Amino acid sequence: MKQKIALDILKSGKNVFITGSAGTGKTYLLNLYTQYLKERRVYPTIVAPTGIAASHLGGQTIHSFFSLGIRESIDEGYVDFLLDKKYLKTRFSKLKLLIIDEVSMVSPELFSSMDLILRGFKGTDAPFGGVQVIISGDFFQLPPISKVPKEKRFAWQSPVWKALDLQTCYLQEKFRQDDARLIGILDDIRSGEISASSEELLASRHEKELSIATPTKLYTHNVDVDRINSDELTKLEGDTKLFVYESKGSEKNIEKIFKSSLVLEELALKKGAVVIFIKNNLEEGYVNGTTGKVESFSPIDNMPIVRTTDGRKIKLDLEDWSLENDSGKVTATVSQVPLRLAWAITIHKSQGMTLDAAEIDLSKTFETGQGYVALSRIKNIEGLRLMGLNPMALRVDPLILHVDERIKEASQKASDALDSFSKERLESIFESHISTLGGVVSKEKIDEEIQNIKEGKPSHSAYVTPTYTKTKNLIEKSDTLVKLAINRGLGKSTIVQHLARIKEENPELDINKYKPEYELFVRVDDAVLKLKTKNLKENFSEDGILRLKPVYEALDGKVSYDDLRVCMLFIT
Repeated sequence: MKQKIALDILKSGKNVFITGSAGTGKTYLLNLYTQYLKERRVYPTIVAPTGIAASHLGGQTIHSFFSLGIRESIDEGYVDFLLDKKYLKTRFSKLKLLIIDEVSMVSPELFSSMDLILRGFKGTDAPFGGVQVIISGDFFQLPPISKVPKEKRFAWQSPVWKALDLQTCYLQEKFRQDDARLIGILDDIRSGEISASSEELLASRHEKELSIATPTKLYTHNVDVDRINSDELTKLEGDTKLFVYESKGSEKNIEKIFKSSLVLEELALKKGAVVIFIKNNLEEGYVNGTTGKVESFSPIDNMPIVRTTDGRKIKLDLEDWSLENDSGKVTATVSQVPLRLAWAITIHKSQGMTLDAAEIDLSKTFETGQGYVALSRIKNIEGLRLMGLNPMALRVDPLILHVDERIKEASQKASDALDSFSKERLESIFESHISTLGGVVSKEKIDEEIQNIKEGKPSHSAYVTPTYTKTKNLIEKSDTLVKLAINRGLGKSTIVQHLARIKEENPELDINKYKPEYELFVRVDDAVLKLKTKNLKENFSEDGILRLKPVYEALDGKVSYDDLRVCMLFIT
């Protein structure tokens, strides 16, 4: 299927599965569709299983958006727990269109968890809560990471996949590769049979010298990546700056954070080091997967200053990685500079990237799809320096080979169905879908929004950092509430509302420096206790929260509402 046909199917409002071999422009197609939506003031939510994959489309991780912590599988009890979170109610109430990228790395359990959460928040048994779902990915690429062998590995094996009644778009036009020889190798891998000519061509690239002085090095194991990065760091002149993590919580829970994230216990850096960001911080201008070079170190606090690949200059601060229990309570936190060295990266982290040249070692391949992903990162065979190959390297999962033909047939069926509509009928369907999503359909408003986007002032951005998050980022630098309000340029009452929201999301966050003076706090605490003891219905909201007015009246109006709100932050 060609991209234009696939784009029309996306515009029709159906649930869609976009697939195709590496380099056929799946991400490009999704960018076209999201641009089309934003020009009509519709803002999709974009998620992916890893931060790097999510960064390709300006999205976020599945676990973060769905508030899953490190869980893959959940039950109704966990959904009930999430339903009590006001900020999640707000988040999911706005969700009308969900894009899931790199679905090959999504387990069936994780796919089912997304469905369960959306059914709960949308209050319906419709698949994914009736939200339009766009799924993109190639099951010939990397499967979900699993420490134990499982009978069902892929998202399409989740029962809800079939219930979504997805229209399939199998893209077949290649854009990344411009070399018929490399395309032939990739097609051989997808067919499950490697021809003699492909084997000969790969052999000719063994330890082949490349014109690019420092090609990106792709390896299967972290240990090789770490060794290469360490060697490259040693070659740089200048002093090494060592950044050691800080932590709060039990040793066991801190260990869990290190096992489930990319954060390092110790990070060694020098000026000129090639690095990759391992945390999302849209306000500071980076996401998990942003690359760059260390330009210098701050003379004030010695923190690294990085020049990103696209030219932005970013001064780093510590970021937090936290672990929550089932009640949402933070049980451990690790603070560290959100960087890793990146002369070499693992094949797993490279999925979705396009490289001019790569030095690839497949001698220790341990998972189906690794060789395919690595080789499909480059544009042509001249950009390949192959350091090693083992029998597993060019294999793909037999189950995917078995279902691939059926996926192609489904794509042809979707294409034929689209052909049955006239151009006028299709335009009517497209407009109806945009209207259903709450967007604009008049040419004047669309043209106005296109102009706004060109000028960098769209009516809305789906990825604007929440205003309370900006307040949170200034807490460490603001000793008093007044200073926090000045630093944010907001009124005290607004700042207090932000702190209440921040505490709801991060109950373990230490804001004791903002606690009111002892005498005032004791007076308010005593009044609150008496009102809770009386337990009069009119003093509480429908969700059981004590109203401020009865507290204000109990104190004869001598304590302002702002001061009451501050006190309530510290009263449980």
